[in-house]
Amino acid sequence: MRILFFIILLLTVQSCATKKYTKKRLLPEGIKSATEERYVVINNQKKLLLKKEMVFKNGRIKYSKTVDSLGNLVQETEKRLWFVVESYPDKEPYYCKTRWKPKQRERISCYTKKQYKQNESIYHYNKDGTIDKMVDNFTNFHTQYFYYANKELSKIVIRDKNDKLIDEVLVNCMAKDEKGACLKEMRISTKTNYTEEILISPTYD
Repeated sequence: MRILFFIILLLTVQSCATKKYTKKRLLPEGIKSATEERYVVINNQKKLLLKKEMVFKNGRIKYSKTVDSLGNLVQETEKRLWFVVESYPDKEPYYCKTRWKPKQRERISCYTKKQYKQNESIYHYNKDGTIDKMVDNFTNFHTQYFYYANKELSKIVIRDKNDKLIDEVLVNCMAKDEKGACLKEMRISTKTNYTEEILISPTYD
């Protein structure tokens, strides 16, 4: 009975140890929900790519729904006790588990119900909870390096497994609310000039 208690306690601690989404994205505490819209910008014209609605609990996403520009469902996520369920309209759900690792790291792995692995990433974090780098550990094996200035994300550098530069994306926050959340963010590729605008509309407790 005592062994079972310690196993349950260990699993609970591991679950609670996962990094908060609000910390990763430099969002203020107390966010209840948020809507994120992603646009591609071409010749100063915006075109909606995706719209994501998120519900938070303790800084983590409890539920999310993503639709495309026509309102078609792309993905839904729901946080369960030990994992996150990702549901899609055209394929079976993924069950994503987060395992906390030493040296400020998390391994996030997603499987189908038949236990076929679909993707896996290893996140490395800074001491303040922001992302230092993210390593794809299953598909293209690219690594994304995140750089910050004045407590804001300023650049994302993407390299392949041989350290060859794939892309460099400059990030600028154009507007903030009174709590410090970035409401409008521009991302521009230095290699292709591909430009995205990200709009976030948060609500607070």
